[in-house]
Amino acid sequence: MAAWKLPVIVAALTLPIVAGFLLAGPLLGVAVGALAVLALLVVAARQRPRGPIGGGLEDGRRRVLIVATCAAEAPGAIARIVRAGGLERGGDAEVRVLVPAQIGFLDRWASDVEGSRRAAQESLVVTVAALARAGVEAEARVGDEDLVQAVEDQLQSFDAGEVVLVSEAGGADHSAAAAELESRLRAEFRQVELGGR
Repeated sequence: MAAWKLPVIVAALTLPIVAGFLLAGPLLGVAVGALAVLALLVVAARQRPRGPIGGGLEDGRRRVLIVATCAAEAPGAIARIVRAGGLERGGDAEVRVLVPAQIGFLDRWASDVEGSRRAAQESLVVTVAALARAGVEAEARVGDEDLVQAVEDQLQSFDAGEVVLVSEAGGADHSAAAAELESRLRAEFRQVELGGR
């Protein structure tokens, strides 16, 4: 954090409290103090770490993480994914396919994530089966709904040197997540956009 930010934060917290005490007495001062603390807690809770993602395990094995935000079954789409991951050479790489569960607002609010996880599992099975037909064996995982968090979680146990993001043109917009992954990943990052609906 820059040296000038801490005094600004302290002033932003204390000045309204002092003003509340001076203008209307202890009741308003305490109320403003409570609101300032609440605002500080909300801001702190919403902050996410922005450090680099990925470890850098150097055991000589090549690992590729394919993050599929949509099912990929068509031979042309699979060929593009295989090329992007450099997997046409055969079985020299360990491959893991990750599909983030796409949970809707109401489902999240009602804690009903089973339907979303089932849809992600179906998409995962279709993609892994299509890769197997193309000669690429892969492990399969369903991940967190937050694309960046899902990748970060997977890289804790599967230290991939390459990450390929597969998304559908005209589908959900993943450009912000792709930009964040590109800037934070230690691994090589590539993006494949499949034909739209």
